[in-house]
Amino acid sequence: MNLIELLNIWDTNLFLLINGFHNPFFDGVMFAISEKITWIPLYLSVLYIVIKRWNRDSVWVIIALILCIVIADQVSSGLIKHLVERPRPSHVESLSGLIHLVNDYRGGNYGFVSSHAANSFGFALLSSLLFRRNKYTIAIFIWALLNSYSRIYLGVHYPFDILGGAIVGVLAAIICFQTLKRMRPSLFYPHNNYSTIDNPKTIIPVYALGITLLGIIIYSIVVF
Repeated sequence: MNLIELLNIWDTNLFLLINGFHNPFFDGVMFAISEKITWIPLYLSVLYIVIKRWNRDSVWVIIALILCIVIADQVSSGLIKHLVERPRPSHVESLSGLIHLVNDYRGGNYGFVSSHAANSFGFALLSSLLFRRNKYTIAIFIWALLNSYSRIYLGVHYPFDILGGAIVGVLAAIICFQTLKRMRPSLFYPHNNYSTIDNPKTIIPVYALGITLLGIIIYSIVVF
């Protein structure tokens, strides 16, 4: 047995262990968390903070955030998935009957790496580097972890898919942040309010995140 086969066995066993913890309530929670449209309030609140902080220069920050997501998504879904061609666990016949699926959702054919994890961790890291607020950083990375965990819970990604996606997202965020600093260094001068330790407005996305999670819980109680 070579190293790749051994890692695949470990990954599959860990996936089955994590995916095996489920109940009807969390079916609804995780399904909603995994939906990208669920997090529109979070994205809008981040956009609001960016515009309030950088005013006319905010277009550069917004471009960096969008570019980060595009890079993370295209590298994960448009490049790596088609190069590796690792089937999602939901498409592996030998795992049929062992996986807990929600609403019979199976995703596309290939799963390595997870674009959900790449996009989430890319957005989390880049926005936290821009905002430099401890409470925001903790909240946004919890969000990225929840978003990524939901993909294992739903049975459409192995843990290594998530890890690979997170690495792609982190690298995309670092590249975009360093490029932004080189191209528009004035954005990070003190007069542009880059030092945000005492800026209370940065907490708004944290509230948006909390309210959205509360809405997900209520939705799961009512619908599922």
